[in-house]
Amino acid sequence: MTEKGSWLERMSGLATAWTGSSQAFALALGTILVWAVTGPLFRFSDTWQLVINTGTTIVTFLMVFLIQRAQNKDSLAIHLKLNEIVAALPWTSNRLISAEDLTETEVRILRDHFRKLVELARRDEDLKCSHSIEDAEADHVRKQQTAARA
Repeated sequence: MTEKGSWLERMSGLATAWTGSSQAFALALGTILVWAVTGPLFRFSDTWQLVINTGTTIVTFLMVFLIQRAQNKDSLAIHLKLNEIVAALPWTSNRLISAEDLTETEVRILRDHFRKLVELARRDEDLKCSHSIEDAEADHVRKQQTAARA
């Protein structure tokens, strides 16, 4: 990481933390109140309105990027934690590790597999039993064969 990158990351991290604070909200509220109270003093002129419009536009523009940065970082951390859980548990499908990197078509295919798993689970008598898709299909076939023989 370059020095510029680390400086920018630190600054955006600080800005993200501060803008989500009670002090930032109080400052924003205070600014709006001061602007509203000064309306009669400036006779609600176009310049008076332009000041708040310009200020809020700039703040909104910057906040979009700060919010997206925070969301991306949080999302990455959540994915890493979920990947760790999926990798660590013996009965989970490793196909789901880094599922966020799959294409939309691949995600739809997986979703359809899990919908099938839900259907199989609904037919299962043991509601607490957990299966992979392959295990659920094999158990379902086994149960059908057992029922047919009886």
